[in-house]
Amino acid sequence: VQLQASGGGLVQAGGSLRLSCAASGSIFAIYDMGWYRQAPGKQRELVATISNGGSVNYVDSVKDRFAISRDNAKMTVHLQMNSLKPEDTAVYSCYMVMRTAWSQNVYWGQGTQVTVSS
Repeated sequence: VQLQASGGGLVQAGGSLRLSCAASGSIFAIYDMGWYRQAPGKQRELVATISNGGSVNYVDSVKDRFAISRDNAKMTVHLQMNSLKPEDTAVYSCYMVMRTAWSQNVYWGQGTQVTVSS
């Protein structure tokens, strides 16, 4: 099982980026999906989550600016980030709670760097 993240980059304040994370492998079911971020010198922060029923949650600092969505058929989660601020600069990592033939576990994608310039 692998998660492949994409979509990070450098953007000016006020701009937008869309992160994507796609799962592949022998997967029976995917439950919760989400994104964490970690800025230099700061603790890892849970940014957004989406359940398999579509319920979403956001950290207060990104509400009304970020939107998480999922495509179950493509086993993909997206994070649309609008009105980006310099304080959004961080490494963003996706995760999925998945059931495989062997177990149910949390799987992680590689981090993708988001840099917002002022």
